[in-house]
Amino acid sequence: MKPTLVILAAGMGSRYGGLKQIDGFGPNKETIIEYSVFDAIRAGFGKIVFVIRKSIEKEFKAHFGNKFSHLIEVVYVFQELDNLPDGISVPEGREKPWGTGHAVLVAKNAVKEPFAVINADDFYGAESFQAIAEVLKETDLEQPQCYLLGYQVKNTLSEFGSVSRGVCNTNSNNELIDIVERTKIYKTKQGIVFEEDEVLTQLDENQLVSMNFMAFSPAVFNYYESYFNDFINENYKQLKAEFYMPTVLNRMINEGVSTVKVFGTTAQWFGVTYKEDKVAAVNKLNALIEAGKYPADLWA
Repeated sequence: MKPTLVILAAGMGSRYGGLKQIDGFGPNKETIIEYSVFDAIRAGFGKIVFVIRKSIEKEFKAHFGNKFSHLIEVVYVFQELDNLPDGISVPEGREKPWGTGHAVLVAKNAVKEPFAVINADDFYGAESFQAIAEVLKETDLEQPQCYLLGYQVKNTLSEFGSVSRGVCNTNSNNELIDIVERTKIYKTKQGIVFEEDEVLTQLDENQLVSMNFMAFSPAVFNYYESYFNDFINENYKQLKAEFYMPTVLNRMINEGVSTVKVFGTTAQWFGVTYKEDKVAAVNKLNALIEAGKYPADLWA
């Protein structure tokens, strides 16, 4: 059974200042999503599930059209504020999406295979998809199984502002102990730090962090659903509270539901948190094309 790739593309892009999911970066205006899809096809994935918002559906589908639908099955699902447990309505004043964990949950009915999850605006590298695809071939569909690809924090920073990263703590068996969300990580002359309550704490440059490249058996959806219901009950009136993927992993570990195997990579991640990140992303893609890693025209 070929694995499925779930691409989280419902983000608002507030810091980027636009719909970065369909912004062009490659020589023929290819999006970062397209490079991920290209890598997924090469790695043996059999289906792409896009998680988007209804408000961007027309623009999103018009941009991608049938570029790769002849090569891999493509499905769309929608993350909306009213995707809530029965009997619960959207709280007055809520505008912010419910988070990455909720985005995974809305894909439940479209995914029956082992699956990986990525962000739409992050470039992960071909070797990352190959590694995860190999792991998913051995996944037990009936058991809740979880995997995480960890990137060295030094390879995940922006030159134009602080970033949020999930810092991964692991044991000697490379199993996740927990993920601690650090919302303000950046580089100083003294090294990489995270800032919390105006206190700076040093981070080892090789510290593994989560970039939301995770993989699961479909059995985890029951836990996503149960945990989201608990989240809503506890945070219904918190208008900016979000249900994150790391929240699910941490709880599954704490409850003994599943271990989470962490695969470290030295791959150079890059993304577009800020508008200023675009030039660097374009240059990195051009360098990869010149090195023969990607064709100049992905879908020619």
